[in-house]
Amino acid sequence: MAMSIKEIGTKCKGMCQTLAHTLERQEIFTVLLILLVGIASFGLGRLSALDTTRHGNIEVLEPLTTPTNGQNSPETRAVNASALSASVGSTTATQGKFVASKNGTKYHYPWCSGAKRIKDENKVWFDTAEAARAAGYTPAANCPGLE
Repeated sequence: MAMSIKEIGTKCKGMCQTLAHTLERQEIFTVLLILLVGIASFGLGRLSALDTTRHGNIEVLEPLTTPTNGQNSPETRAVNASALSASVGSTTATQGKFVASKNGTKYHYPWCSGAKRIKDENKVWFDTAEAARAAGYTPAANCPGLE
């Protein structure tokens, strides 16, 4: 025997009213809270699984070196960045694990939003965070995972 949508709606409404009378408000709140936490946890789990696929392998074809003279002035950083850019050439777009701007003071992962805003001609690539620090750069605060 098939039921119409109206009959199903009426039956569900009656069941909900019966359930509401049996349960106290605090119990309903607890059930709803558990459902919402479960849904939020599932969504966050999906987001974290999607995020891990973005961090693909980066192949380093040529190691980068920086002068370690201990100076941290903007002029020194600009000179170091120019020397690094000139020594590595134009194929650095996929070579480093960290990127900074010739004119900036912070280094980023290549997939961070700050790194995406750097023009290709201003990018300086580093193999390690230590190399970026030695060139006078500090970690970007808005790039998760940098210490």
